[in-house]
Amino acid sequence: MVHLDPDRCYSALLSRDARFDGWFVTAVRTTGIYCRPSCPAITPKRRNVEFHRTAAAAQQRGFRACKRCRPDATPGSPEWNTRHDVVGRAMRLIADGVVERDGVTGLASSLGYSERHLNRLFTDELGAGPLAVARARRAHTARTLIETTDLAITEIAFAAGFSSVRQFNETVREVFASSPSDLRRASGGSRSSVDGSGGEVHLRLPVRQPFAGAELLGFLGVRAIPGIESWDGVTYRRTLALPDGHGVASIRAAQDHVAASLRLDSWNDLAVAVQRLRRLLDLDADPTAVDEILSDERAFAPLVRAVPGRRAPASVDPYETAVRAVVGQQVSVAGARTVAGRIVEAVGEPLAIDDELTHVFPSPDRLRDAPDEHFSMPNSRRDTIRRVAGAVAEDVLCLNPGVDVEEARTSMLALKGIGPWTADYVAMRGLGDPDRFLPSDLGVKHALAALDVDPAAVQRWSPWRSYAVHHLWASLATTSRERAADAPPTAPTTPPNTPPNTDPTEETR
Repeated sequence: MVHLDPDRCYSALLSRDARFDGWFVTAVRTTGIYCRPSCPAITPKRRNVEFHRTAAAAQQRGFRACKRCRPDATPGSPEWNTRHDVVGRAMRLIADGVVERDGVTGLASSLGYSERHLNRLFTDELGAGPLAVARARRAHTARTLIETTDLAITEIAFAAGFSSVRQFNETVREVFASSPSDLRRASGGSRSSVDGSGGEVHLRLPVRQPFAGAELLGFLGVRAIPGIESWDGVTYRRTLALPDGHGVASIRAAQDHVAASLRLDSWNDLAVAVQRLRRLLDLDADPTAVDEILSDERAFAPLVRAVPGRRAPASVDPYETAVRAVVGQQVSVAGARTVAGRIVEAVGEPLAIDDELTHVFPSPDRLRDAPDEHFSMPNSRRDTIRRVAGAVAEDVLCLNPGVDVEEARTSMLALKGIGPWTADYVAMRGLGDPDRFLPSDLGVKHALAALDVDPAAVQRWSPWRSYAVHHLWASLATTSRERAADAPPTAPTTPPNTPPNTDPTEETR
């Protein structure tokens, strides 16, 4: 069990260091309010404060959210990205809306624990049970909708996941010390016009600094599959398969946030869509901690200085990432995009809420049962894709944010056609493991050689080896551009933001 150190927390409070926002909240006994560490209000005396790991724990003890610093509008705690124990896995599932869909009983069942034991683990470590944590997230979603859209208050109640308007009103009053109508009046400004079906909402997704947003979207953009993704050099767009329907997200990187526009079939999916985008973009990372560890490596220090705050993007759907990894075996990034685009066009479920993007990624059932002619690839790779899709459809292979990463990797390796590179790539990109290295990746090998880095140094980069992989890949692309700039005018050049072909030869068993 990991406990908060009150003295360290108070030091962070004195410094008003925004890096600690999301790690914990400060509850002030004399005012009954809890704040983020960087709150600009007068610092309370040490004897008058207590510290909690989650807003839910502070709310359980009767504290209300500060109206000045908005502790609900911070990046999430990086802790839940790195922890693979039961509580860490459960927190990722709660963020993905499992409690709203299946209740605490379903959450406990998916983790292999009894509801009673899971509640005890949460209460002992976080000071609040999983239901209270989910309730705090619902309150945050409700406030976002209240202040940024013109949805009716009643619609917001159910869109945020509340079971009744009464429960919604009571929670908002308890958490924010204001009624929903008062919050809307106090927000002022313009709000997105939403018609309830196919409307669009515009959100600011908070991030920790530094943030290499342009590089992040560029990485996703060059891998964009036609039909489900697009990239124009500034805006990255993609479709989403969500619990209650489809969605389309448009994303732009700003200096201190990500501007996201969401168009959804059902507003019940808003919180899930936002969380999946945050996972995709690695917005809850602790870039300072990552850069500090990697900068200790002599060869890495210039890379970190050149692009501080580089993210390790994950995925909106680990199953989709697994299929894309198999498609990409032994082919270039551009070739994988073309092949995957053909599969999406032939097998993907049509999308009705956008003019440019036409499909969502094929579900496991549709892909498993697709005819042979829709797979323009060797038969062995086609059969591997079917095995992956079938294993997911039949719950033999579990790929979700709360799965045990090592168990998932073992299950993938048990499938014919899946070797260590594919399994580790899915762990890194699909499941968002921040400490996954790809030792057999050709691009990683070439980059280590070019930088004259001893492969034995890899262990020193833990727990951030996934970020090291992205720096290594990017270093090869940079080197390619530098060589092209020094070459004669007639020499071929590498397009900007185009990474080298780093896909290794994967063994087929």
